[in-house]
Amino acid sequence: MNATGNTSERFDELPDESFIRQAALLRIIPFSAPTLWRRIKAKKFPAPAKLSDGITAWHVGAIRQWMRKRLNESVKGGR
Repeated sequence: MNATGNTSERFDELPDESFIRQAALLRIIPFSAPTLWRRIKAKKFPAPAKLSDGITAWHVGAIRQWMRKRLNESVKGGR
């Protein structure tokens, strides 16, 4: 996040190499924190990286890849 705006509002502008924290992630994915962690445990959502003690974040590129996969699955399922 920076002084010009909220990370979740600027997600599309972030480079794939960036990381996003859980609070911002929860504003852009369609489910709650408990569901997020259940999906991670079930390997149905990208796992976060532990950047340091107390700092866990998700790789933006991995989140975008997950989103594209979900979109492609929904398009194929709707045919």
